[in-house]
Amino acid sequence: MKRKIVAVLCCLAMTMSLLAGCTSGGASGTDSAKETKQEGKEVSAGADASETKGSEASGKSEVTIGFSNDTDSWDPCTGFGYTGSPLYSSLVKVNGDDKLENDLATEYSVSEDALTWTFKIRDDVVFSNKEPLKASDVAFTFNTTKEKATYMDLTMLENCTAKDDTTVEFQLNKPCVTFIYTAAQIGIVPEKSYSDKFGLSAEETVGSGPYKLTQWDKGQQFIMEANENYYGEQPAIKKAVFLVQEEDARFVSAKAGDVDIALTSATIAANEIEGMHVQEVESVDNRGITLPTVPDEGRTTEDGYKIGNNITSDVNVRKALCYGIDREKIITEALNGFAKPAYTECDGMPWWNEETVIETDVDLAKQLLEEAGWKDEDNDGIREKDGTKLAFNLMYFAGDSMRQAVAMSVANQAKENMGFDITVEGVSADDTVKRMFSEPMIMGWGSDSPMTSYMLYHSSNAGKTDFYNPEFYTSEKTDEYLDKAMNSVSIEDSYAWWQKAQWDGESGTSMRGEAPWAFYVNMSHLYYVKDGLDIGKQRIHAHGAAWPLVANLAEWTWK
Repeated sequence: MKRKIVAVLCCLAMTMSLLAGCTSGGASGTDSAKETKQEGKEVSAGADASETKGSEASGKSEVTIGFSNDTDSWDPCTGFGYTGSPLYSSLVKVNGDDKLENDLATEYSVSEDALTWTFKIRDDVVFSNKEPLKASDVAFTFNTTKEKATYMDLTMLENCTAKDDTTVEFQLNKPCVTFIYTAAQIGIVPEKSYSDKFGLSAEETVGSGPYKLTQWDKGQQFIMEANENYYGEQPAIKKAVFLVQEEDARFVSAKAGDVDIALTSATIAANEIEGMHVQEVESVDNRGITLPTVPDEGRTTEDGYKIGNNITSDVNVRKALCYGIDREKIITEALNGFAKPAYTECDGMPWWNEETVIETDVDLAKQLLEEAGWKDEDNDGIREKDGTKLAFNLMYFAGDSMRQAVAMSVANQAKENMGFDITVEGVSADDTVKRMFSEPMIMGWGSDSPMTSYMLYHSSNAGKTDFYNPEFYTSEKTDEYLDKAMNSVSIEDSYAWWQKAQWDGESGTSMRGEAPWAFYVNMSHLYYVKDGLDIGKQRIHAHGAAWPLVANLAEWTWK
C-alpha cells in the first residue's frame, strides 16, 4: 500500500503531549520548557541594540519576537519541537492547509497487517554541519527517542532499521494508525554528532531544518539564523531573535517598538498598539472541566491519591454542566471574545463527529438534575440530595488568569442557572496531581492526532499521572471503537471508529454521552504583529501559543 503523503489530512501538532498538554502557559515545546522571568530587563548577552529594535534596524530580513518560554534542551529525542520546529526536518510535516506533506520522505508504504511502515527519503539533505542525512540517522533518532522514553510515546515501536541510505523501516509491535502523526512530530538528529550534550548549547544543536541555532542565553534570548545548507528554498527571514519575556514585558516591548511580533492573551489583546495589529490564529487548544466518573469508595491510586467524587460520578450532574453553561457567555465575559465554543477534544478534525455539538439548554440541565434527585428543598439556592449539597471544588493552575476566568464564569453560571455551589481554587501542579482523581479541574488539550482521543478515553490509561484520564472513565464499548480505530490500516479508514467512540447514537465519550469532560471553549492564539510582517499561512494551532507560531518561520516575509 504505497502512498504519496501530500494528500493525507490532518491538523495542528500533537499537544497535548503529556504534561505540557494540560499545564498552563504558552509553552508547547517540551515538558521541561518553562516560563522565564524577564521583568522588562535589557537583553545584553550578545545582542546589540540593532538586534533588539525590530524591523526598523533589520533591513526587512530579520525579526525580533517577544516569546513566552525557553527550553531546557533542544533535543528532539527528549521531546523538543513536537509541534514543529524550524531547526529540524521530519519525515512528514503539517502545512498551512492542515494537511500532511512530504518533508524528508518522498513516499511511504504500510504492510497489510499494519505492523511494518517503510519510508523512502530524499538523497540531497545535509545537516547544518554539512554531514549528509541518511536513513541511518532516521533510525538512530527513533530508536534513541524510544530508549530515552522521556516524552514522545513510542511504545508501539519495536525497532527502526535503515535498509539502505534512503530506505528506513519501522517495525511496530501493534497496529497504530496514528503513527504517521508521530512521524511528523520527531525531528531528525545526526547520529555522528549526537552525544549526552546534544541540544544543551547552540554549538551542540545540529539539525537539517531551514534554520540553525546560533546563540542561546538561557532565560534571556536565543537566536536562529537561516541554514545555508538547507535543501529547500532559502527563507526570506535570515535572522530571528527570540526574547524570553513574561506577558507584561512582551506588551511593553511591543508598545516600545522593540519587537516585531509578541505573544499576547485575551486579557491584553483588547489594547491597541500603534503600528501593530492583533493577529488571531484558530486553535483546538481547548479549555474544559475533567469530571471524575466514579464515586468515592475509599480507593486510592498506587501513589496513595484519593479516587472518586460522589457528586460528579452522577452522569446527570456531568451532563447538566455540559448543557447548562452558555459557552458564548464564557467567551464574552472571560476571554474578550477571543475564543470559539468547544464540544470535544477534536473539533473540526477529520475524525470529529459533528453530532457531538450541543446547544445551551438550561431547562434540560435542570430536568436532568431533578430526575437524578438533586433538588433545592431548603430554598437556599443550592440543590441537595440525601443531605449532600450539589457542591465541589473546581481547581485551576494557580497563576493562569485565563483558566481562572473560565472557571469563575462556569461557577457563576452553574449557580445562577442550575443551583450548583462551586468553589474555584488555584492550585499548584503538585497539588493537582494529588487531587485530580477526585476533584474537577480546568484542563486544556489540543492535538492534530486522534491518539489524543485514545489516551483520553481508553480504559488502559485511566488513572495515570499523565493528565489524560484522571476521571477514571472506562467503557467496554468505547474501548472497542478505539481499538478498531487504532487497528485500521489507513488513517482514513479509522475516522468512522473515532467518531463512533464520541457518539454512536446511544452513548459515547462526548457531552451527549457519558460526559467525562465538559468542554467549553477553544482558545484563540493571539499575537501583536508589526504592520508589514506576514507570518504565513498558520496551521490550526495545538495546545500552546509559542512553538506552533514559529513552526513555519521559513515562510515569514516582510511586505
